[in-house]
Amino acid sequence: MSGQVRRAVRVRAPASSANLGPGFDCAGLCLALYHELTVREYGGRGFELHNSGEGADSLPEDETSLVYRALGTAFGRTDHRPGRLVVESHSDIPLARGLGSSAAAGLAGLAAGFALAGLEVERPALLDLAMGSEGHADNAAPCLYGGFTVACRHPAGVRCARLPVPEGLTAVVAIPDFTLATSRSRAVLPRTVDLADAVGNQGRLALLVAAMATGQLDLLADAMVDCLHQPYRAPLVPGFEAVCRAALAAGALGAALSGSGPTIIALATGGQTDIAAAMAAAWAGAGIRARTHVLEVDEAGLQVELIEGDSAT
Repeated sequence: MSGQVRRAVRVRAPASSANLGPGFDCAGLCLALYHELTVREYGGRGFELHNSGEGADSLPEDETSLVYRALGTAFGRTDHRPGRLVVESHSDIPLARGLGSSAAAGLAGLAAGFALAGLEVERPALLDLAMGSEGHADNAAPCLYGGFTVACRHPAGVRCARLPVPEGLTAVVAIPDFTLATSRSRAVLPRTVDLADAVGNQGRLALLVAAMATGQLDLLADAMVDCLHQPYRAPLVPGFEAVCRAALAAGALGAALSGSGPTIIALATGGQTDIAAAMAAAWAGAGIRARTHVLEVDEAGLQVELIEGDSAT
């Protein structure tokens, strides 16, 4: 690439699993699977985007891309008028599978834009922007802060609390060979729920937070049961119940739909290989191919690094 680099930034945004059963639109876990974005600014004008990794062939590389729009949102809140931008966007997060790919891409673009403008990347501000665009922060909060997070809307901005997860806790994710758009998954949810269901979920969410805070991981099997969203989304995910049962039978501490699906997440402190194999086999029994990953919990969250020119590392 010819020309002198004015400023360059590299951002690493992790995947996330939202809800974790009863934490609909408020709880999330940060996972060690990443979207990496490198943006270099040159003199002149123009925009050039190169996608690679998961779903790269289906992603736009023009002004309609999520990364481009996120950069524009950041610049629109600063005095910075960028020159020619050359963007390398690589994601290992599967698209439309319930692992926070959109949140990671959007936050990476926002963070890169503020960094290119010479501003400190402030996580609370990014969380407020993400909440405004998505309407909820269950993926954005863990992506930004790492660990286990709970977040909710407040008139003064998003309120978020982060907890480190108990030592040794990992995630097994079983990713089926089909996608599920968030819009479709949300469309099947009822507008009202039974009071008993709401009270039950409230108690299980409190139990989930307590389990993470105290390390009483034997609570997770009950804490990750949900009746607000999973029963309505289950018909969109053939084999859902069987895969969750298989995970628990193989030694998982708890299992749930990851985000809006179709990925299923199981939490464990051991036997992850057996759990992954059991989940894949259960999905195969439903006629569905699935790949599995054993993922550490990312405790750091989104990372931003200013780099010096093309040869920097």
